Amino acid sequence: MPRVLRAAVDADRDTVLSWRNHPEVRRVSLTTHVITASEHAAWWRAATADPDRRVLVFSGDDGVPAGVVIFDLRETPATWSFYLDVAGLGGGALLPAWLRLEDEAVRYAFGELGLDRLGGETLAWNTPVLALHRRFGFREIRRYERQVDGTAQTVVWTERGK
Repeated sequence: MPRVLRAAVDADRDTVLSWRNHPEVRRVSLTTHVITASEHAAWWRAATADPDRRVLVFSGDDGVPAGVVIFDLRETPATWSFYLDVAGLGGGALLPAWLRLEDEAVRYAFGELGLDRLGGETLAWNTPVLALHRRFGFREIRRYERQVDGTAQTVVWTERGK
């Protein structure tokens, strides 16, 4: 069985950008504009070179890349985010992929990275992702307002310990 999470390599950069720019991914993100190739390349260089960040590619059982998980260890607690290849997975495969990705990411965070706590932000109206996080032991810590491309949005901070 292939590794489900692996370190991203430069050959993944454009694929990850295409996943990130999918309209459904942008709709649920804290930055919703279409990310340009140069903007993404600058972020990619910085993120993949930083020892306090991990950009990981998620693959299904078939070994085909299907998403990305990003850990940021620069703050306490460490934060994480993820998105899937919405177009490539199709509707019926999204839920199983979400479940597998979150399971593997949590194992990686508390295993390989040795974290004690992990947190992240989700838009309050994104109830399916909030339910997914609850399923994996994350709990709501607080809600706050944040500007998302010029519009005030309620954000939910969820967190879990080891």
